[in-house]
Amino acid sequence: MSCSDGPGPDQTRRRIEQDLHDGTQQRLVSLALQLRAAQAALPPEAAEAARSVDDVVAGLVGAQEELREIAHGLHPAILARGGLRPALKALARRCAVPVLLDVRADGRLPEPVEIAAYYAVSEALTNSIKHAHASVVHVEVNIGEGLLRIRVRDDGRGGADFAGGSGLVGLKDRVEALGGQLGVQSVPGAGTTVWAELPIGPARAGPHLTDHRLI
Repeated sequence: MSCSDGPGPDQTRRRIEQDLHDGTQQRLVSLALQLRAAQAALPPEAAEAARSVDDVVAGLVGAQEELREIAHGLHPAILARGGLRPALKALARRCAVPVLLDVRADGRLPEPVEIAAYYAVSEALTNSIKHAHASVVHVEVNIGEGLLRIRVRDDGRGGADFAGGSGLVGLKDRVEALGGQLGVQSVPGAGTTVWAELPIGPARAGPHLTDHRLI
């Protein structure tokens, strides 16, 4: 069970996003590659047909990018309504392992930052369950020097990296697209820490939430 599992619209949004990525977008990529292969087999005199193929491939690539933007725009209703703090608290409460949550950020942040931060925590928590087999996870979120800083640390088996098929690569791309950074520190047998920094402009910190209960 991942931290995002559970009935309701949030699970539906996550499933749609995954279906778009794994199904429709990959199908568009496959079709574009097939067209390129067919184009390479055209005789030299078929220059007009080759140009037509270029136009179709460009259209497929554009459609893939549009789908990617749509998929990235699907996010939990609680995040849209209340912002990052209540969304993370709800995410932690749904998690299958105890979570110690310390959020030192209040008020609304830029929507792309809230979405990227939410999925950074969600992916890290899910990995802590599925791959690290952690017994407890610490989540820290704070604002300073124009950055939203995220740190998710577990006590699992470690050994995580970007090549492990854990979803971290796509998450890194999402964070870097906003001018941020994401990294992983994971020593076998010593747990895993996923950290991210997202630029938000002038600091907008307010009262913080520190929830040291196991939720």
